Amino acid sequence: MFAYLKQPDARETVTIEFEGRALAVREGDTVAAALLASGVDIFRSTPVSESPRGPWCMMGGCFDCLLEIDGVPNRQGCQITVSEGMTVIRQQGARRISP
Repeated sequence: MFAYLKQPDARETVTIEFEGRALAVREGDTVAAALLASGVDIFRSTPVSESPRGPWCMMGGCFDCLLEIDGVPNRQGCQITVSEGMTVIRQQGARRISP
C-alpha cells in the first residue's frame, strides 16, 4: 500500500556553506528545510534576549527562520530555494544597517 513512501529521493544535491561548513542538500528544498534536514535547528537569536529561534511555520508568516543568505540579512529561510554555492549564516540579533 503506500509504496511511493519507500521510494528514494531522486533529486540531485547541491552544496551550500553554512557557517563555514559545506553541506550537501537536496536541490529544490528551501534553505530552512535543507538546514533542518542537516541537523541545524537554531537559525537566529532575538535582538533583546538573544533567545535562540528556529523555523516555526515554514510558510513565511512567523519570521523565526531569518538568516543571512549570501551577505543579505533578514532573509526568510523558508521562502528561499537553495542554490549551488550559497553562503548562509545565522542572524545574530537585529539586522545590521550599513551607512
